[in-house]
Amino acid sequence: MDEIDVPPFFICPISLEIMKDPVTLSTGITYDRESIEKWLFSGKNTTCPVTKQVIADCELTPNHTLRRLLQSWCMLNASLGIERIPTPKPPISKAQIVKLLIDAKSPQQQIKCLDTLKSIAAENATNKRCMESSGAVEFLASIVCNYDPTATEESLDYEFDSIKPIDEALSILYSLQLSEASLKNLMGKNGDFILSLTRVMQRGSYESRAYAVLLLKSMAEIADPMQLINFRPQLFIELVQVLHDQISKQASKATLQLLVSICPWGRNKIKAAEAGVVPVLIDLLLDSSSERRACEMILTVLDAVCGCAEGRSELLKHGAGLAIVSKKILRVSQVASERAVRILLSIAKFCATSKVLQEMQQLGVVAKLCLVLQLDCGSKTKEKAREVLKLHARVWKNSPCMPTNLISSYPA
Repeated sequence: MDEIDVPPFFICPISLEIMKDPVTLSTGITYDRESIEKWLFSGKNTTCPVTKQVIADCELTPNHTLRRLLQSWCMLNASLGIERIPTPKPPISKAQIVKLLIDAKSPQQQIKCLDTLKSIAAENATNKRCMESSGAVEFLASIVCNYDPTATEESLDYEFDSIKPIDEALSILYSLQLSEASLKNLMGKNGDFILSLTRVMQRGSYESRAYAVLLLKSMAEIADPMQLINFRPQLFIELVQVLHDQISKQASKATLQLLVSICPWGRNKIKAAEAGVVPVLIDLLLDSSSERRACEMILTVLDAVCGCAEGRSELLKHGAGLAIVSKKILRVSQVASERAVRILLSIAKFCATSKVLQEMQQLGVVAKLCLVLQLDCGSKTKEKAREVLKLHARVWKNSPCMPTNLISSYPA
């Protein structure tokens, strides 16, 4: 390829490779379909990469003239090892999607429709956007909302027993990488869709439960606080169960991200504590295989939940609660250290019984906080550590359990 003189207008401005399916934006610039779709839809950019103009209309127009020139050039240079570019399959039309949805009336037709929609979505991002604008999201959401976990296999008249509409519908919904407008529409259905996802998490397959969590995470990211505070206690119970069951790394990560975003709002931290999230999070911290980012999110959720009395009580009830939180300080990252020290500050402020203070001393928590003051671990972390130590200096500073090499670090 280095020896072949490739006409510059055959090169995609994004990938810098020969285009296979040239399409033109409203700005007049031509790109390879795969590259510009990734830029616009996966990257969620709103400007033309070349002109930097804002793109009001994301419609991609096939550049047939350039494609034919490309194919002719490839044939002329076949002897040099250039392969002919095949004529790309045209994107699906809105009318085709609408007809497909209208025809899906019986359970058997629904299964076939879902199978076709899955294939269409897998082809390219343009098809996904076409599906989204043609009512496919509403169709898929209706299947989720009509999910009946009490129905027996015999009562469901499906042609293919191995295929369950709820699994397919959730899989396709997630694969569509829904726009903010569609996610807001799902959030705005008076909580019905979230309630349906909760039912799926309660009684659905591992696959459905994982997709339900992933969709909830996407929806929570665009929701306003008033919507977040209305989450029901049952949802938190199911989220905790997903963490407990360790369905998959992706599902666990999405659950932690969801809890990070929703726990600070309203009474959510209390709902999470009452759902049993604290012992599950502590057990995850005790698992030495936890990755850095996962550990940071676990401590962030614990910090939020320890903002309520129920959360602090659950932490102290767990035999390894204080010990594992203290252990993570200075061992994971600055973020993890700060969150862990914040948790200890909550305990020191609101649960400072003589038994708790003695336990913190014996477990080495006080010594670890003194060590924080000696090392470079961030000003916020040091400030919180100093506050904890000052709160109970009369109990801890002159204790025989205090290491002599750290006494000098104890704040005055």
